[in-house]
Amino acid sequence: MTQPTPPHADLARLRIDRDAPPPAVQGAVIRNLVLLLVVVSAIAIGWWYLREKAVPQVEVATVGAPAVAGAGAASGVTSVTANGYVVARTKASVSAKAAGRLDYLGVSEGSFVERGTVIARLDNAEFQAGIAQATANLAATEATLIEATADRDQSVREAVRQRDVRAQNPNLVSPQELDAVNSRASQSEARVNAAAARKRAAEAGLELALASNENTIIRAPFTGTVLRKDAEVGEVVAPSVGGGLTRGAVVTMADLSTLEVEVDVNEAYIARITKGLRARITLDAYPDTSFRGSVRQVVPTADRQRATVQVKVSITDRDARILPEMGAKVDFLQPEVRSADAGRDAARPVVRVPQAAVREDGGKSVVWIVRDGRLVRREIEVGPVSAGFREVRSGLTGGELVVIGGVDSPTEGQRVKNGQ
Repeated sequence: MTQPTPPHADLARLRIDRDAPPPAVQGAVIRNLVLLLVVVSAIAIGWWYLREKAVPQVEVATVGAPAVAGAGAASGVTSVTANGYVVARTKASVSAKAAGRLDYLGVSEGSFVERGTVIARLDNAEFQAGIAQATANLAATEATLIEATADRDQSVREAVRQRDVRAQNPNLVSPQELDAVNSRASQSEARVNAAAARKRAAEAGLELALASNENTIIRAPFTGTVLRKDAEVGEVVAPSVGGGLTRGAVVTMADLSTLEVEVDVNEAYIARITKGLRARITLDAYPDTSFRGSVRQVVPTADRQRATVQVKVSITDRDARILPEMGAKVDFLQPEVRSADAGRDAARPVVRVPQAAVREDGGKSVVWIVRDGRLVRREIEVGPVSAGFREVRSGLTGGELVVIGGVDSPTEGQRVKNGQ
C-alpha cells in the first residue's frame, strides 16, 4: 500500500535559490559587455586614425655627397650651378625696308633658308610703274644726248673747216664769220654736257626706282631657320611699329648652329667661372640627358639688382632637340689641377641644399633633418645662393634628408611622414 507524501516535502521543493541570477539578467549583462567592447574598439580605432592624421607629411630632399671647393677639385665635380635659357647668338626680327601691304610670304615656322633667299614681298605695283617711268626718262635723255652730240660734231667740223679756209685765204672768211662758227661749236659742246648730265640724272632716278622696288622684297639676312611668322599676307607692314594695324617684323629667324645658354651666376661665385671652363648642360625638357658645353664669355658687368653676372655657355654637343628659349640648368665643372697645387691649397668639402631647406632660427641658419620618422634640428654655416641652391660650408656631411616643405613650425622630435 502506497504511503502518502508528507505535506512538508512539497513545501521543500518550492524553496527559492537566491544565488543564481535569472536568465533575463544574464542576457542583459552579455549585451552590455559586447556593447562596451564595441565602443572601446571604436575609440581605439578613432584615436589611431586621428593620431596618424595629425602626423604631417613633409617634402624632403637628399643632400648630395660633398664636392671640393677651391683648387684641388677633380675634373667633373660641380663647382657652381646656374639656371638660364637657350638662346641663338645670331637672331633677327626681319622686317621690310619700306611700308606696304604684304603680297607674298614664302616661308613658315621651321623653314630653313639660305642667305639672300626671298622670304616675302610687298605689293610693288607703284614701284614697278616708277621703274618704267625712270626707264623711259633715261631713254629720252639718251636720245637727246645723241642728238646733241651729232650737232656738236657738225659744229666742230664746220668751225675747223672755216679756220682752214681762213688760214689759206683770209679774204674768204671774215673774223666775224669765224667767231660765229666757233661760238656755235661751243654752244653745241655745252648742250652735249647738259644732255650727258640729264642722262646721269635719269640713270640715278632709275637706280632709285630699282632700289625702292628692291626694298619691297624681303630677303634672309643670313642662313638660318624661321622661328616665327609675325605677319600674314594682306597685313600692312613697316620698318618700325607705328601702332594701329601696322606690323613691324615679318618673320623672326635664327641660326640654330649658334645656340648657346645664357645663365645668371651669383656674383659670389663668378671668380670660379673662367673662359673655356667645361660645363654640363641639362634641359628642363630632357632632365635625363645632359650635353657638354664650355664657357664662351663672362659678360663684363653685373646686375646690381639681382647681384648676378651673365655667363654665356657654348653647346658642344649639337642636337636637334635643343631649341631656342628652352629652360636649362648649367653645372660648371671644376678644372683638373696638378697634385702639387692640390696639396698646397686647403680644400674644404662643400655641399649644397635647396634654398627652401634653410631656415632662420634665432639669428642662425638651420635645417631640419628627418631621422627615423622624427625631426632633428641642425645648425649649419651657409654660403651664397646659386640656381635655387644654398652652399653649406659646415653642418652637413651628405646623404641627409632635409625638409623643404610640408611643415611651417617644426619642433625637435616631431613625428613626420616622408612624402618623397
